[in-house]
Amino acid sequence: MDDAVLSRRSLIVTGAVGLAVPAVGAAVALTGSAARAGATRRVTIYAEALPGGLFGYGLEPGKATVPGPILEMYEGDTLEITLVNTTNQRLSIHPHGVDYSTESDGSPFNDSFNDPGETRTYVWRSREMFAAAGRRFMPGSAGYWHYHDHAMGTDHGTGGVAKGLYGALIVRRRGDILPDKQFTVVFHDMSINNRTAPNTPMFEANLGQRVEWLAIGHGNLFHTFHLHAHRWVDNRTGMLESISDPSPTIDNKDLNPGSSFGFQVLAGEGVGPGAWMYHCHVQNHSDGGMAGIFLVRNADGSMPPGAEDAIHRFQGHMHTTSTGDDHGGHGA
Repeated sequence: MDDAVLSRRSLIVTGAVGLAVPAVGAAVALTGSAARAGATRRVTIYAEALPGGLFGYGLEPGKATVPGPILEMYEGDTLEITLVNTTNQRLSIHPHGVDYSTESDGSPFNDSFNDPGETRTYVWRSREMFAAAGRRFMPGSAGYWHYHDHAMGTDHGTGGVAKGLYGALIVRRRGDILPDKQFTVVFHDMSINNRTAPNTPMFEANLGQRVEWLAIGHGNLFHTFHLHAHRWVDNRTGMLESISDPSPTIDNKDLNPGSSFGFQVLAGEGVGPGAWMYHCHVQNHSDGGMAGIFLVRNADGSMPPGAEDAIHRFQGHMHTTSTGDDHGGHGA
């Protein structure tokens, strides 16, 4: 049976939807060659026009979202994406962090894109860490990556990215801990997931649930991602790997155009339930609407004291760019 699991937000991509096997077991042994042969998983993604001039990717017709679905694979696996362009725009899908040929680059530079109404297949490959000459190791593909359009508006997909054609891509090592909840946060210019406060996403989890955050940067501005009351380790997973792991513990990290990172936390660990804020820590960006709510409910799912009042205050707060050097407007 293939290693495959359903993602909490969409799915870990598999050739047979509905197959569910936890990613647990012994660590993968290092080998002297590039990744051993893995599973090939196939998924169809539909690029669609959305209300408000936006565009999105979806796993079913009529189900496109901004951001698009979280795509997951294990190191050593291959992902075949059949992209169906239902729009009247040229567009594509381009990944970060994985291997692909020029035909699957997703850029007009390599004549790799979908014309309006066209269907095209893109192939992404991943590999495990392997031993190389000179007592070195070549890195595998595991990480929190992302994908996006690279063809709408310009040859770099500037129009498509600005209008919502982006999503998270996770490559896991076998044995990685799987989360209970997954949240994708995309900082693009002065917006979060193409929205500004008080209309930014409110993410919810119950006390103690394992939550995986995937943070992605796009656009033209520099940002920092801050999560109130929670902290994580600045490495691949956000968790210490041993008692001697030197990775620093942080609660704020740069999130700049083209960058991405992810981490896992236990909701409300050490601080309890409540309405906690996430936001860009560039002050005039948070003042201008780059803020949202992480609602940690009680373990039974009920609303904790004070949380509803905090949410109402957030929704009624006037978010305006502060005085000083404003580096951008409120465009999507």
